[in-house]
Amino acid sequence: MTKPSPEIEAKARERLAADEERFAAERAASTQEPAARITGSRRTSQSLGEAWRAFWSHPSPFLIGAFLLGSVIYRATLHSFTWTELIMPVALVVFFPVIEWVIHVVILHWRPRKVGGVPVDSLLARKHRAHHADPRVLPLVFIPWQVEVWLLPSYVVIGLFAFPGQTAGATFMVAVGALMFNYEWVHYLVHSDYRPKTRAFRAVWRNHRLHHYKNEHYWFTVTTSGTADRLFGTYPDSGEVRTSETVRQLHALEDGRAVS
Repeated sequence: MTKPSPEIEAKARERLAADEERFAAERAASTQEPAARITGSRRTSQSLGEAWRAFWSHPSPFLIGAFLLGSVIYRATLHSFTWTELIMPVALVVFFPVIEWVIHVVILHWRPRKVGGVPVDSLLARKHRAHHADPRVLPLVFIPWQVEVWLLPSYVVIGLFAFPGQTAGATFMVAVGALMFNYEWVHYLVHSDYRPKTRAFRAVWRNHRLHHYKNEHYWFTVTTSGTADRLFGTYPDSGEVRTSETVRQLHALEDGRAVS
């Protein structure tokens, strides 16, 4: 893991402040409101309890939380247990950084294109581009609820019919729900005004800030730091990476030319 760079941290703070000031100026010009940072008065810190309470003001935690609670209750009604049913959840935990990396690179950073003359650009990719455009907009931090309303039932179907026994399927659903909830919480916490108190979370926090404010082509993991990114070669020394011109406008430039 690379050592924290004061220069990169300062650059991130400067970029964030500049972004907020620019958005404020645009809003003032369009609404004739006094120019003020669009995010409002910014705290220097936020407690973990305050962040947790604010987290529940968004729909995604309730949807995933309900799925997780239902999965736990369903599993609790099945009184049998075999050690083999733990194979899938353990594998999910071990490979989750890789799964997270692949989803981030392939799905969230999907470049809009036409296939057979038909535009192909998913809601997830569009929302993620908006998330990069302004990382301070907290609703854009979450998995869109429109995706969750079909994704979560799909996991139920998989849990009920894709496993040889009910217990293994129920354990699978509990594991998926827990991993999704953890992803939403960590991602939200990184983008909130909460400041890291531990070395482990600081590494995760800094890793994601580098992705948003330094260069969007690196540091793709969200809940871990230096795991799958090391495996796939996207965890460089931050001091040797140029600040990207398109970190806030994904796919805006290609070989110096605008991309539609």
